[in-house]
Amino acid sequence: MRLTVFWERMAEHFGAGYADTFARDHVMSELGGRTVHEALTAGWDAKDVWSVVCRVMNVPQEKR
Repeated sequence: MRLTVFWERMAEHFGAGYADTFARDHVMSELGGRTVHEALTAGWDAKDVWSVVCRVMNVPQEKR
């Protein structure tokens, strides 16, 4: 998954204004105790990060 697609999906689910705030502030144990930004910076694949976000935040199946 390209980062542009990842961020589009984040904005679609959380809203354009909140997606970055969530990605910066919400620490998830499923990402090794990292935020979305930290996981991406650490080299996690965007598809894997999106999968974690979907599971943790109960993103509807049709948006996954």
